[in-house]
Amino acid sequence: MEEGTIVRWLKRDGEQVAQGEPLAEVETDKATVTFDADADGTLRILVGEGETVPIGKLIARIGDGAAAQAQSAPAAYENGAQRVKASPLARRMAREAGIELTGVSGSGPGGRIVKADLTGAAQAAPQPPAPHSGAAALPQARPSGNKGRVTIQQPTRTQVQIAQRMSESRATIPSFALEVVVDMNAAVTMRSQLREAVRPGELVPSYNDMVVKACAVALRDHPRANGAYRDGAFELYERVNVGIAVATDDSLIVPTVFDADQKSLVEIARETRTLLMRVRERVITPAELSGGTFTVSNLGMYGVASFEAIINPPQAAILAVGELRELPVLRAGLVVPGSQMSIVLSCDHRILYGAPAAQFLARIRQLLEQPVNLLL
Repeated sequence: MEEGTIVRWLKRDGEQVAQGEPLAEVETDKATVTFDADADGTLRILVGEGETVPIGKLIARIGDGAAAQAQSAPAAYENGAQRVKASPLARRMAREAGIELTGVSGSGPGGRIVKADLTGAAQAAPQPPAPHSGAAALPQARPSGNKGRVTIQQPTRTQVQIAQRMSESRATIPSFALEVVVDMNAAVTMRSQLREAVRPGELVPSYNDMVVKACAVALRDHPRANGAYRDGAFELYERVNVGIAVATDDSLIVPTVFDADQKSLVEIARETRTLLMRVRERVITPAELSGGTFTVSNLGMYGVASFEAIINPPQAAILAVGELRELPVLRAGLVVPGSQMSIVLSCDHRILYGAPAAQFLARIRQLLEQPVNLLL
């Protein structure tokens, strides 16, 4: 993550804010996240909506009114000439619309011209007369032969980053996949017993929580699976941080359960619920999206029997989890009902070879088939 774009400010310039209050929505290459105030005081906005800035650059100040104002006030004149203050997005919009910025009043911090000012100016500007040929305005879609009209949608910064990372993964990682079917009968029984044992409203770990815990324990036993191949060397990570792929309306976000091998199954269940809620409410932070050493992707809730996930570089592997299915199985010569689930491990062959990968996957299956070990 190298830069972010200010999507919108949730507070006005000069407004009093309290520590912990959400200030702005910022789109990074990982997600659109909310940044909160780290102190009480008067907000002075330094970067307007629509502007893209490098990570680490100051976008606002919080303090008493006079001090904050002094920090944010830019020079009104430059080299003896009046300087028009406008965001880069506003300048681009002005060029495209043929609007002279000197005639636009800015509503941003310090009188800066922002996107909203240009939108209003464009609407108020006189429109050129329509050509006598009766030509229509340029449509949002374009014709494309027998495909009909094609609508062009511009991806968000997050979607662009996903496309780049997945292309990088396929182009640079020599991957292979291994699949096993897990007998989930014991896990189903244990979860039913946990549901009966807890008080109404208390959290019961899901099957995906069991998978995260099983992966964390197995990663501790198989260090290369908890590593990466980078710059011609193996990186082996001390901490076991499991990322959970979460689908949103238009993106894919991977929050991290840090030190998952040191947390109980119930702690993992609580943390994953919190992370899921924060992703859906768009208040997840960059810190919660970083530091992953392994990823779990589950499409079982969509009825997908099994699939192969694309490795999240530079990680060594990713586990794809399929649907928990009730199927007839053969036990002691008898056909009986059984619960089965497919798990597929995609591996970077540069660091995780066939036999060690199979042993790692077998360990995950063993833990899921003997789930009492996940409670220890």
